[in-house]
Amino acid sequence: MAQKTNVRERLLTSALEALHKHGFNATGVQDITDAAKVPKGSFYNHFESKDAIGIEVVERYVAKGAERRQALVGGAGAPLARLKAYFRSLNQLGPATGFSRGCLLGNFSAELSSQSPGIRGAVAGAMTEWTKDIAQVVAEAQQAGDVSRDVPAATLAAFLLNAWEGAVLRSRVDKSAAPLDAFMSVAFNKILI
Repeated sequence: MAQKTNVRERLLTSALEALHKHGFNATGVQDITDAAKVPKGSFYNHFESKDAIGIEVVERYVAKGAERRQALVGGAGAPLARLKAYFRSLNQLGPATGFSRGCLLGNFSAELSSQSPGIRGAVAGAMTEWTKDIAQVVAEAQQAGDVSRDVPAATLAAFLLNAWEGAVLRSRVDKSAAPLDAFMSVAFNKILI
């Protein structure tokens, strides 16, 4: 059984890397199995389809994101400072990859929302949970008096996530941190006041 688990794990790891780097439609099952160094037939021993592994890739990516959000949601310090530090840390991922990958959830949203209901559902669920975590911290900042209560925390959180995802897409096009910098400036100097 350990051998099967190892192959499955290699397939998932390879799929996450390939799908994030090249996109869903540009990555074939053969690309995934080649990267995992397993025969193509092994893929179908572990996954029903490319969509099935795509859903699991989203789940794995979401789990990593949830780990990253632990400092945001449960960390020390003022809520607004935690929120700013969180987005600042996310923005460092763009330059680290040469602005080539972006956010897997944003990429899949753009590429697959009308192509794969299963992946769309997984991405939608992930975005909902991510927004809830951001909203929790925005609400804490509102209670602390650091952010106006004029707009509900959930609305601000959704706006922040949507604006950040747009900035990530634009940074990929421009191959520049400028859209991410603009997001930080507007979000934290004009919106969250």
